[in-house]
Amino acid sequence: MTSGQPRHGRQRRDLRERSRLAGEAAFAVREVESSLEPPADPTAAAFFDVDNTIIQGASIFHLARGLHRREFFTTRDILGAAWKQAYFRVVGVEDPEHVAEARSSALNFIKGHRVEELEAIGEEIFDESMAERIWPGTRALAQMHLDQGQRVWLVTAAPVEIASTIARRLGLTGALGTVAEHVDGVYTGRLVGDMLHGPAKAVAVLALAEQEGLDLSRCSAYSDSHNDLPMLSLVGDPCVINPDTRLRDHARAQGWRIRDYRTGRKAARLGLFSAGVAGAVTGSAAAAIALRRRSR
Repeated sequence: MTSGQPRHGRQRRDLRERSRLAGEAAFAVREVESSLEPPADPTAAAFFDVDNTIIQGASIFHLARGLHRREFFTTRDILGAAWKQAYFRVVGVEDPEHVAEARSSALNFIKGHRVEELEAIGEEIFDESMAERIWPGTRALAQMHLDQGQRVWLVTAAPVEIASTIARRLGLTGALGTVAEHVDGVYTGRLVGDMLHGPAKAVAVLALAEQEGLDLSRCSAYSDSHNDLPMLSLVGDPCVINPDTRLRDHARAQGWRIRDYRTGRKAARLGLFSAGVAGAVTGSAAAAIALRRRSR
């Protein structure tokens, strides 16, 4: 055994532990919000990614856009974040580094703020800008699982407060999301576990399946990003929604279902790129920047 093998083993164990903690924390939120009635089909469930799967674009940017309207920060602050959002909206490809930068640094901005403050703002912003961006086709798929007596969870790297708002408004069972630690209702600036992204989603889903007695071979999962291949590969019924190129190629090779609800072809979206940039500059930003301005 080489000296690197134990280190890699520890890293994998650390990832599993951080992801398990995040999943358990998010599970507690889900348990409070879900119906007390037992599901008609208790061993089958569906897991949906959020950004560009349930909702058009990135949910955290919609949150930041609402904060910008509330004058939490200036337009000048958002130019760099706007470019990233415009690229995501037009090209439809998620950059993990952009996601990590925005969501990890946001912890410093919310430190000292109360949980109910972010939850209340999230509710307002959902009504203002998120509700109209829900993909009808994906919403219908989620409802299909509910109609079959199955539970439906959102699984996302977005803050669990935002994910829970979306799940509640859509009538879903609940949400697993990135959990920011709070004590006595005040954010500490630390994460509980790991950011729920990529392999961490699969770990959290495994933990939830064990707690709920789910048979993953009877479960479904939906995502647009190749980063979610670990989660998609866990279930017996994976389906890709508005997939990026790598995920589409993988899905075709594996014979997975593919659903694309985007109205235009890639060339048409690229033709509107400049318009997307302009809209993003005036109406989008990283939530991290927004919350930092608010905390000053």
